[in-house]
Amino acid sequence: MSAGEGSSPPREREKRENGVPLPRSGEGRTLPVPKPTIRNVAERAGVSKSLVSLVMRGSPHVSERRRQAVLQAARELGYRPNAVARSLVEGRTRLIGAIVADLHNPFFAEFLDGLQETLHGEGLRMLVGSGRWDPLFEAEAVEAFLEMRVDGLVLLSVVPDSLKEAAASVPVVVVGERDVVGVDIVVDDDELGASLAVDHLVELGHRRIAHIEGARSTTARYRRAGYEKAMRRHGLTDEIVVEMGDFTEEGGYRAARTLLSLERRPTAIFAPNDLVATGALSAADELGLPVPEQVSIVGYDNTHLAAIRHISLTSVDQPRRDMGRVAAELLTARIDDPGRVARQNLVVPHLVVRSTTGPVPQPVAP
Repeated sequence: MSAGEGSSPPREREKRENGVPLPRSGEGRTLPVPKPTIRNVAERAGVSKSLVSLVMRGSPHVSERRRQAVLQAARELGYRPNAVARSLVEGRTRLIGAIVADLHNPFFAEFLDGLQETLHGEGLRMLVGSGRWDPLFEAEAVEAFLEMRVDGLVLLSVVPDSLKEAAASVPVVVVGERDVVGVDIVVDDDELGASLAVDHLVELGHRRIAHIEGARSTTARYRRAGYEKAMRRHGLTDEIVVEMGDFTEEGGYRAARTLLSLERRPTAIFAPNDLVATGALSAADELGLPVPEQVSIVGYDNTHLAAIRHISLTSVDQPRRDMGRVAAELLTARIDDPGRVARQNLVVPHLVVRSTTGPVPQPVAP
C-alpha cells in the first residue's frame, strides 16, 4: 500500500456556480441543492440586498436598468422571494380572499376576472374559496382566510354569521347583498332588473308571467319583489305565480317542469339567473314546448352562456367585470384607510333581448 492510499483526500475549496454554493456529498449521500438567496441575486446583479428587496416588492423607486438587472439575475438563479418572511417584515401578506357562493356559475367567474385584474395592478394576489350556498362552508372559508392573515376579504353573494367578526379583523367588501352594515357593498339594482324583464314580456303581450325564485338570499328576495311590483303595476296581480327553486340549472329545470305542467301554464318565465334559465329551456324542450313560440324565457346576469348562439337567451345584464373592479377599488381604499365611512355602490342593469322571448302565443282556433 502506498503512503497515500487509504488516507482522506484534502478538503477541496468549496465550489460556486452562478454565485450559489454547490452541495458537497458524503459517502453515498447527495445533499439537496441550496436555494438561491437574496444575497446571491445581489452579487450576480452587482447591487445591494436592499435594492433587490425593493425590486421584489415592486417599488417604483428603482431605475429600469437596475430593475431589469435584478430580475434577470433572479431568473438565471431561479430565485423566488420568501413570501412568509416578507409578510413578517411588512406586517401584511398582500393576499386577498374572495369567497363566492358557487364556482359553477359563470357570473362569479366573470366577476372574479375584473376583481383579479384590479387587485393585480395594486400588487395584490387573490385566493378563491366557495361557500356552496351553505352557511357552514361559508364560515369555514372565512376562518381559513383569516388564519392565512389575508389583507382583506371579498364576499360574493355570501354573508356568513361570522361576517361581523371578520370585518373587525380585516377590510371586507360584500357583493350582491344589501342587508349588512359597517362594510362596503357592491350591489345590482335587482328590483329594477326584474322590472325590466316583466316590462319586456308585457310589451310582447304576455300576462301569465311566472317567476322562479332563487336560493335564499337578499338577491333572490329583491328580484322576486321587483317581479311582483312590476306585475301589480301592470294590473296583473292575479297572474303572479312564484315557484321556489335555487340558483342552479337543475333547480331551474325542476321548477320550470312544475310551472309548465300546470293546467293553466304560464306563457313566460322570468328566471333569477342564466343557469336557472337554461334549466327552464331544457324543461320546455322536454315537454315539447318550443321557445319562444309557446313559452318565452328571460334570464338574469347576461353571462357568456346567454350569448351562445344556440341558446341566445334574453337576459338582464349586470356588468360583472365592472363590479369586480369596483369591489377591488373599495377594498384597496379600505385597506389604506380603515376608518373611512362604509359605502354602497349600486350598479344599474339593462335588458339584452335575444331569441328566447317573443309575442304571446295565440290560441289555436277550434
